Amino acid sequence: MNSFITHIALTVSVATCIGCTSHAEHGTGGLAEQYTAADFSPVMPDEPLGPEHGLRFDWQLAKLHLDSLIREGAKWCFPAAVVQALEKQNRIARELEGGLLLDAANDLVIQRKRLNELELQLDYVTSQTRCQPPMNQSQFQMQLAIIDQLFDLLNVDNQFAYDSTEINPKYMGKLAQASNILREHPTLNLSVTGHADSTGDESYNQKLAMRRAKQVKRYLTIFGLEPNRIKTNSLGSALPLFEGDTPGVHLTNRRVSIEIISTQDHAAQQQGGRYE
Repeated sequence: MNSFITHIALTVSVATCIGCTSHAEHGTGGLAEQYTAADFSPVMPDEPLGPEHGLRFDWQLAKLHLDSLIREGAKWCFPAAVVQALEKQNRIARELEGGLLLDAANDLVIQRKRLNELELQLDYVTSQTRCQPPMNQSQFQMQLAIIDQLFDLLNVDNQFAYDSTEINPKYMGKLAQASNILREHPTLNLSVTGHADSTGDESYNQKLAMRRAKQVKRYLTIFGLEPNRIKTNSLGSALPLFEGDTPGVHLTNRRVSIEIISTQDHAAQQQGGRYE
């Protein structure tokens, strides 16, 4: 995108003062303002550059990319994708601030892929029509809040025991709560991706991760959500949440990750605000 390319040059001037971003209080401001305050220390002239500086620069590039997409209308056409991209961007900032460089690098790979896909979707939509704010702004903001609530509900306490597809009771309660919310918002669907830890061979991990995703789908349907609103995927042991071989890291990586997909419907087209 031309506007994004023009913003790349700006990163040169901010490379020595990375993360000087402020944000509005929770629940206020536009989508582009809802970033965690990343208080990255500046790079001094005589300071040797390490991998953390490159990752901070990559974080800034991803932030500029996301900001550019938001300005071009992604927040109106693809609100669910934007909300979740902001969540990921904030997560990476926290990892960088905490020195979790491998985790930040892994999440940056995921974020770049997500933003590239969002850019392609936005390019296609804007070649056919315009992304415009919905007439009912309060209803739109309410939907964003629901998406945020669902994302937090479905991506916490979502781990599995070793070589198991059994869902823990705490997560089962969250699935029930999410199903109740989703039944009241029929334009929101789910994409459930199963994951495994690094033990075991690749083929087995792929199948195990898919069984975990399907088990989550099974419980969501038991709680009343229509099966056709849930898509399941498997990444096996690829793209772990954390790098390492400790039991705690393995437990964290045995999980499902869930994205909320907002579907395009006739009412949304009539009111402005087209959704993916």
